[in-house]
Amino acid sequence: MTSERKNSSKNIVLIGFMGSGKSSVAKELHNQSSKNVIELDDEIVKLKKMSISDIFARYGEACFRETETSVLSLLHTQKNIVLSCGGGTILKKENVLLMRQIGRIFYLTASPEIILDRVRENNSRPILNGNMNLEYIQDLLKSRQKAYLSAADVIISTDNKTVPEICREILQNI
Repeated sequence: MTSERKNSSKNIVLIGFMGSGKSSVAKELHNQSSKNVIELDDEIVKLKKMSISDIFARYGEACFRETETSVLSLLHTQKNIVLSCGGGTILKKENVLLMRQIGRIFYLTASPEIILDRVRENNSRPILNGNMNLEYIQDLLKSRQKAYLSAADVIISTDNKTVPEICREILQNI
């Protein structure tokens, strides 16, 4: 572990598929640890002054991913934070390297069935627009699995656990 990594080890970086619980866990981690929460997607919205769906529609996924990288590069000096990343942030190796500079990476997992149940009513996920079904989620999750696993320092299943239970498990593994 590099000294740079040790210096940021108290920061928590949450990765995982959409609907895995990253945002809910980040909020509860703030309550349990007083860490500041940074939602990567919210930072992108502020920077671009448009919704994620609009960014995807107008500029495409590649532009969105570049913006993720730009925002991540600005966060490596932040201290005492929980960074909740978008589901596809791990798709760029550069993003993973930046996340490692920011803090310890926790991969929150959930079964495809639970993910579908959690995101079913949410229309703000451009990757799922027109594809809100179990088969699509299974395929997309499978295609990203290797990237999630290689990025993760700690893997935590969120299935059948409460948010406070997940947070306690994260805080025990910082």
